[in-house]
Amino acid sequence: MESNNKNFITDIIDQDLENKTYQKIITRFPPEPNGYLHIGHAKSICLNFGIAEKYSGQFNLRFDDTNPIKEEIEYIEAIKRDVAWLGADWGNNLFFASDYFDQLYQFALILIKKGKAYVCDLSAEQIREYRGSLTEPGKNSPYRDRTVDENLELFEQMKKGNYPDGSKVLRAKIDMSSPNINMRDPVMYRILTEKHPRTGDKWCIYPTYDFTHGQSDSIERISHSLCDLQFEDHRPLYNWFIEQLEIFPSRQIEFARLNLTYTVLSKRKLRELVEKKYVNGWDDPRMPTISGLRRRGFTSSSINAFCKRIGVAKRDSVVDYALLEHSLREELNLTAPRVMAVLNPVKVIIDNYPQGKVEMMEAVNNPEDLNCGTREIPFSRELYIEREDFKQDPPRKYFRLSPGREVRLKHAYYITCQQVVKDPDSGQIVELICTYDPASKGGTTADNRKVKGTLHWVSVEHGVNAEIRVYNWLFKTAHPGKNTGNILDDVNENSLEILKNCKVEPSLSSSNRGERYQFLRKGYFCVDYDSSPDKLIFNKIVSLKDTWLKIKNK
Repeated sequence: MESNNKNFITDIIDQDLENKTYQKIITRFPPEPNGYLHIGHAKSICLNFGIAEKYSGQFNLRFDDTNPIKEEIEYIEAIKRDVAWLGADWGNNLFFASDYFDQLYQFALILIKKGKAYVCDLSAEQIREYRGSLTEPGKNSPYRDRTVDENLELFEQMKKGNYPDGSKVLRAKIDMSSPNINMRDPVMYRILTEKHPRTGDKWCIYPTYDFTHGQSDSIERISHSLCDLQFEDHRPLYNWFIEQLEIFPSRQIEFARLNLTYTVLSKRKLRELVEKKYVNGWDDPRMPTISGLRRRGFTSSSINAFCKRIGVAKRDSVVDYALLEHSLREELNLTAPRVMAVLNPVKVIIDNYPQGKVEMMEAVNNPEDLNCGTREIPFSRELYIEREDFKQDPPRKYFRLSPGREVRLKHAYYITCQQVVKDPDSGQIVELICTYDPASKGGTTADNRKVKGTLHWVSVEHGVNAEIRVYNWLFKTAHPGKNTGNILDDVNENSLEILKNCKVEPSLSSSNRGERYQFLRKGYFCVDYDSSPDKLIFNKIVSLKDTWLKIKNK
């Protein structure tokens, strides 16, 4: 994952090392365990781990678990799986902000004793009202001038559980007229009588994220706290806490977060999609979660390559989803075995091919890597081809099968359509009667005649049934919710198409979950987690057509 690319962050780190501001580079990825990670988090993981690796430093995985209402062990375990899958090795450096609750409580006492924090009885609504706005200063709480002794006693009673939830908070005493709203006496602790996943019932007061985050960095002696731009306005607050507490000064550096077209990168909005059943869980292959991308068939190396491509910037921008697909397609083109699968079959009967005869046709597994070898595919009198590969009345420049036209069957023979058999009731084509040229085995003939169309196929006798799940954009627009303010208005009701009557070549009968293939002429596919020997299920990952190159070259 290490990158030698220079950027404004490495420039800052180089200068800090030269000035001996820090002796060791320590970075961290600090997720809140209130949902699954998405591709935007992958950018942060790759950046933080890559920086630590580049400077032979240390990478920490720390859970900022300050809100027991929304946090679950399920999310913690899922995040650990995703970070490890991406290749970010935290070694023995797994931490939890909840491990620091005792220390954070002591920090709060220090601030109270210095006259820099006070217990406030205003309600959450009143605190918002008193805070003011971007154009108007806030006003002091009527409880701001409580004495140190009074604040210490009240805070102790809060800790003992002697007050109901929401009745009191501990606030920092900074400046209610500050142009930065984050500096207007922010809340440090609130009363919350909830059991914590890790500390149980020990606490009934919990530190806020803003009070926990920076101090946790300091406790771990994080040299460079890499955050996205939404934390830029919080930096003065974090620095204020560090200065007042006189603790290790981690340096916060903000970078642009990842925004992708046709998706949303917000845990809150993704949770809404899950809870309202627009998708089948956090790992639904339509989701931009790391677990969803993994299930769909993305590789960790392709996501790392994508993160490296988009780089690190200071300003937010929107990246086209096609670039993410391009990064995967580049890899799969080199590594994915080529196989044949017919998604919408119509039967072909080769009238002059001997009944009962079966030939094994040799096929190259991957023309991009001849070390992958070859395999044998059974060929017989009755085959399946794609229904779209035949037209009874073909338009101009249609080079696939039609009455009287000759085409090549991949790895096999030339065939010519002689007759079309239709269902008398529906008029649907049910069979195509063809003949083959025995001298054309392997795709060549003695007279060297050429055909323009090459079709994939599967033997009727030997083909294996499969279910194919074709995923389209989860949203109908490139910027969900932009026009209405509600992403649910833009959900694509046709984002999943399930094809149940598909036929795949017999070599796929022993395929394992997670294995990736190129279905000739159809795209790249992955064996789904739900797949079993009795029921093969494949997810379409990406098409063969690289739309990114078209966008890039405009």
